[in-house]
Parts: sequence; C-alpha cells; structure tokens
Amino acid sequence: MAVVMIGVDPHKGSHTAAALSAAEEQLGELRVRASAGQVQRLLAWAAAWPERTWAIEGADGTGHLPDWQLLAAGERVLDVQPKLAARVRLLAAGNTNKNDPNDARSVAVAALRPAGVREACREDHPAVLKIWSKRYKDLGRSRTQVACRLHAVLCELIPGGASKQITAGQAGRILESVTPADAVQAARWQLAAEHAAGLRGIDAQIRQTRKKIDAAVRGAGTSLTGIFGVGPVIAAAVIGDVRDVSRFPSRDHFASCNGTAPVEVSPGQRKICRLSRRGNRRLNHAIHMAAVTQIRCRHSNGRAYYDKKLAEGKTPERSPARAQAPGQRRHLHGPAGRRPEGSRTARRAREGNGGRLASQRGRLTSPGAGSSGKPLPDPPPAYDATDHPGRSRSCPFPHCCRPERAGRPSRTGRSPAAQRRPKGRP
Repeated sequence: MAVVMIGVDPHKGSHTAAALSAAEEQLGELRVRASAGQVQRLLAWAAAWPERTWAIEGADGTGHLPDWQLLAAGERVLDVQPKLAARVRLLAAGNTNKNDPNDARSVAVAALRPAGVREACREDHPAVLKIWSKRYKDLGRSRTQVACRLHAVLCELIPGGASKQITAGQAGRILESVTPADAVQAARWQLAAEHAAGLRGIDAQIRQTRKKIDAAVRGAGTSLTGIFGVGPVIAAAVIGDVRDVSRFPSRDHFASCNGTAPVEVSPGQRKICRLSRRGNRRLNHAIHMAAVTQIRCRHSNGRAYYDKKLAEGKTPERSPARAQAPGQRRHLHGPAGRRPEGSRTARRAREGNGGRLASQRGRLTSPGAGSSGKPLPDPPPAYDATDHPGRSRSCPFPHCCRPERAGRPSRTGRSPAAQRRPKGRP
C-alpha cells in the first residue's frame, strides 16, 4: 500500500489536516479544535491509512505541540517550511493566497517532494539553550524599555535628566535628592520610583537567567566558549539555532547560514562584495558581537585581521572582523562530559552582549553554498603572549596580555606623546 501524506496546517485555535495519496489525490480532510484531545481525534481519523506520514507546517513554531504529541505517539512527522508550502500555492494558482484546507494540501504536496524537507525529531539539550537564550533576549528588551521610560520621567523631575546608562541604584539616589513641590511632581516621583523598582526586578531576573544559561552551556560540553569573545550567552544563542552542526556539509554552508559569506555585488566594471543578509540574523548577530569583542582587544585574532584590512586600505566600516567565529565549525560541539581547555579564561572574557539579539521565526535548514557563498579567509596565527609580558591597566579584558605602550610607536606611527599634541604643532 502506498504511503499517504497527511498535511497539517496548525493554528492556535484549530488544526486542519488533509490526506493525499502519492498521486496527489485528496483522500480526506479534517479540522479539529485545539484542545486536550486534538491528537486522539487526528489519530482516529487517520487510522484508515496505516502507512501514513504526517507533514506539519512550521513544526518549530505554531505546530510545535501537535508535532511533539505525534512523535510521542510513535508517528513519523516531517517539518515543512512555510516558504515551501507558499511555493506550491504559487505554482498551483499563480498567487500565495491561503486558507486552511488549501494550506494543508499544499503542505502535503511539498512533503511529497523530499528536497528541502527534514524529518522532525524529539527535542534535545540545544532546545534548552534556545529557550533560555530567548528569555535573556526578551529580558534585555524589557530592561531597555523600562530604562527609556525612567529617563523620560527623570527629565521632567530634574534639569538635564540622568545619564544614558542608568541603574536602579542611581535612580534611587536621584529620587532621594528630589523633593516634590506639588501634586503633579509627586505623581511623577512615584512613577519614577515604580520604574526604578521594575528595573531592579528585571536586573535580578537577568542575573538568574545568566546563571541558568551558564549551567546549560556547561552541561552541553561545548568548546565554543574557548573562542575569545564568546561567553555563555553567545554560545547559547549559537548552539540553540545551529542545533547539530553536522547538518552542514562544509564551512561554506555554515557561512551561508549565519550570513558571514560575502556576496559579490558588481555594478558595471566595479567588483564589490558585501555580507549577505539572507542568513539567520540572530545567529549572525551573536557572531558579530564576538567579532566586535575581538576588535576591542588589541591582541586577538580578530583584531589582527581587522588591522590587516585597514592596512589594505579598507575603511573601518568595511573591514570585517569575523575572521575567527565563522571558521570555528569544529568548536560548536565538544566532547560531552569534558571541560574545554582554557574555559576559566573564556568565562572571564566579556561578550559585549546586553541580551538584545535579533529575532527570527522558524528553524533553518542547511542552505546551499554557491560560488559566492564562501567564508572569510582563515584567521592569522594565534597571538603569542610570551612576546608581550606586560599588560595595560586600560585594557577592558582582565585576561588580555596587552603590553604597556609607553614610549612605543602606535599603529599610526606616532608615539603616545605625539598623539596628545594638537594637530599642527611640532
């Protein structure tokens, strides 16, 4: 008996299923309300086709719950991207307009074509990292919102307001020095106090979330935190989106996925390359924060690559510093149960991440790597700390071996004393 493909269009309030044969003939249709017995009704309806496969649109999004329930029942489930279902509707009717029955049928048709469709599986430890990474991102957004509202109220209470980087303790000290003159000022003072209390609560939640992320990253046994500039938060964001790095055939495919593969844009005779915006923006942002952290330290592989591009005549905006992160495909998953080397140093490294990561819905599949989908060149040789035994007090990284530069020429060729002189004076 031929395998019957059952496409499911999930929603928050209902799920629509359509059964298709191998010849794309519709055999049945069912719509169930989202309730505790939704899977039992679907299985009872599909009992007429023992050889069946389920295809759910967006199994990592709205269809997560029916996907998990069908897998628990021992069913075979495929995850169909909404883009693939939209292409089926476009080729069939000339537009992407949708309704629930047609959408369920297009999902089943897309699942009958094996290209671009993956088989769903039970969630594992990377899903935990993704959950806490998203929580950290949401808390960062909430803190920014509350801080902006607190700034707006303080500007109405004191002349000039407060500094941009405000904390709950600073807000409390400012409010203690303000005496409301009338009922309006008293209302504003109370509102500012509520915002300060909310900011204090969010800060406590962020600290607790960071502890949970630290524990989850240690439990993953990854060596990703061994890269300079990658801490638990960035590691959780990367592993949560990448899941299994073995699904990428090569580093070129991984660079295409995270958006660090340069794309050639050549108007006329000019040859210009820019970074692709088609990749996972959340993953790209995490790699970007690690690269920016490397730029800020003068003796990291990313800074050496950045200086090399500046020496070639590139501007600071066009000098990419993603020299290390895209090529570290082997660091995404380390041996389980073993602590990576240098993890103590890696934990002390700053991430440059305030909890605000670009969001993106859905789950990525392994992209193709064309002629322009190539990662940046390999990083230069690792920095040798024995050449620079000293360290400057102004270096923001406690483990950096930045040397004292007193009396030594800088990258610009001018000594520190000459750099302090106004321009035009000898």
